[in-house]
Amino acid sequence: MGSTFGKIFKIATFGESHGVGIGVIIEGCPGGVDFDPNFIQHELTRRKPGQSRITTQRKEADEFEVLSGVFEGKTTGTPIALIIRNEDQRSKDYSHIAVQFRPSHADYTYQVKYGVRDYRGGGRSSARETAARVAAGAVAKLLLAKLGVNVQAYVSQVGTLKVDKQYTELDLSITETNAVRCPDPDIAEQMFDYIDGIRKQGDSVGGVVNCVITGAPAGWGEPVFDKLHADLGKAMLSINAVKGFEYGSGFEGVTMLGSQHNDAFYIDEKEEVHTRTNHSGGIQGGISNGEDIYFKVAFKPVATIMQDQESVDQHGDVAIVQGKGRHDPCVVPRAVPIVEAMAALVLADFYLRNKSSKI
Repeated sequence: MGSTFGKIFKIATFGESHGVGIGVIIEGCPGGVDFDPNFIQHELTRRKPGQSRITTQRKEADEFEVLSGVFEGKTTGTPIALIIRNEDQRSKDYSHIAVQFRPSHADYTYQVKYGVRDYRGGGRSSARETAARVAAGAVAKLLLAKLGVNVQAYVSQVGTLKVDKQYTELDLSITETNAVRCPDPDIAEQMFDYIDGIRKQGDSVGGVVNCVITGAPAGWGEPVFDKLHADLGKAMLSINAVKGFEYGSGFEGVTMLGSQHNDAFYIDEKEEVHTRTNHSGGIQGGISNGEDIYFKVAFKPVATIMQDQESVDQHGDVAIVQGKGRHDPCVVPRAVPIVEAMAALVLADFYLRNKSSKI
């Protein structure tokens, strides 16, 4: 019912924003993978709330517990169950929307679909669910690390402020040195001040997260419906607040001629096949070609703002929704590890699919 993802390396998340906790069950992870709890906690800490004044001030340690699937520091090949208990719920902050529908939220659609909804923090529709994805993605990263595959995301745009350089021109190692997670320090400072100003106005703003996958060999992916970029697109579009996905040259590719856009092949000094350009974004025919895989993810402004908004309620009456609670004025800084996690889950799944595609 929409809570599972993947074919072989498969996850199922559970829990609500203001329930006991949230968690994930991971199936298909091979046995013998080194299970590093410190790394998994590090990934969760990158996503957790309360990191700076430009993020929600909800205080959650986001510490996880392992319920199954790990023994003596290694995965056992059986289902891995992880849980993250909620600690700082303030359900009273949402009592005013028990019957009101917040604009651009899932309140109305959940009510229509299920006939009932958990209005506390959005329940299942809350972005708090993504902590479970980050935990699972961290396990996928541990598997990919054994293969030399790295997933790196960063903020490239907030509102109209953007980094105009390509990822190859940036030092991505400094992404985590600022609260915005932008590898251009000057632009990062401008972005921080802009988000902080938006926060003080009781408003919100959107942005773009770029992601680069290096070390993925040629041959990962499937033809027709299960193309690698199609699954990456589905993964990204499943993240809360995402409104767009493009890979490789993306929409800019339409401005180029075929003679400009085609990626010419050559043999390097190691007698390996490469392309001189990478407008394909590392994927051709839905299958990785060994070049860097890169894409962009667009996030809308957060729907909850600290301003009164016109709406309706469950009784069909006009209502004024008042912004309350603790919310991010811009989601992209905390979305970076979520984008990485979903990309890692896709890559881990296609690695295992590829192992069974030939002898």
